[in-house]
Amino acid sequence: MRPFTYERADSVDDAVALHGEQTRYLGGGTNLVDLMRLGVEQPDRLVDVTRLPYDQITVAPDGGLLIGATVRNSDLAVSWSVRQTHPLLSQAVLAGASGQIRNQATVGGNLLQRTRCSYFQDITKPCNKRDPGSGCPARKGENHNMAIFGHSTACVATHPSDMAVALAALDASVHVHSREGKRVLPLSDFYRFPKDDPSRDTVLKPGELITEVEVPPLGMPSSYRKVRERASFAFALVSIAGALKVEDGVVQDCRIALGGVAHKPWRAHRAEEMLRGVAATKENYLRAADAELESAHPLRENGYKIPLARNLIVRTMLSLGEGA
Repeated sequence: MRPFTYERADSVDDAVALHGEQTRYLGGGTNLVDLMRLGVEQPDRLVDVTRLPYDQITVAPDGGLLIGATVRNSDLAVSWSVRQTHPLLSQAVLAGASGQIRNQATVGGNLLQRTRCSYFQDITKPCNKRDPGSGCPARKGENHNMAIFGHSTACVATHPSDMAVALAALDASVHVHSREGKRVLPLSDFYRFPKDDPSRDTVLKPGELITEVEVPPLGMPSSYRKVRERASFAFALVSIAGALKVEDGVVQDCRIALGGVAHKPWRAHRAEEMLRGVAATKENYLRAADAELESAHPLRENGYKIPLARNLIVRTMLSLGEGA
């Protein structure tokens, strides 16, 4: 790890004023510090933002949430308000990492964590995300846990956050602050697909700082399911954040977002559209899942993710329908 300077921001204005070309904001550091040790990240300066006044979860009168960016993941997961109004969000956070890491990690940092692709983390290997133009060895190399949606010739990596998948299903928005002022970004637009520039995971401009995450009210049963290679502390092979509202045997509304399958949380809009207004049956869930997965493009080693995602969608919808 090369030398760097450390600054502690006392306000948002201080934080953005301290940001420079080789500066990184420091939250819990559970991903950033690891990448610094590996030599993937080499900032000249770290700006500690954990003391900023964004460590609260506020419940709106309509049941929506405003979650501060410095809220620890463990506090978010055990919040009674979150568990009552948005249980899939609590379940997603609990499905990620270990208890010790959740105690340290922050909401803002969780959203900005980088891919766990082994080629990205190994500085002796080429990687377009780490070193633009160097190539993507994962396309023909070890790719059993790479993307099946939205990948490109430049990158096939997947996004690692469980929390982000739940927030995608919840139509959340991200509040950011910079020297130019404030703006609010829908989570659907916050992350980007790799295309020919996989080095940029989000649409954040240099120096922009996440301050809060806004979550609208949900009002229907929801859950988060995660399939992984071992029981704990493993990233998703495929995961799903689902919500379903059924009345008189008919689907009134539904939300489906998938994790472990793309460069960003994959919102299954086609499946959702097919399910709204039809009978809540296994056959319809199967048809919707198959329609969504028609656009998947598996690599040599990850074709198994298609039936896995299909079964996960159907099982989750059936379970939520029975609960309704």
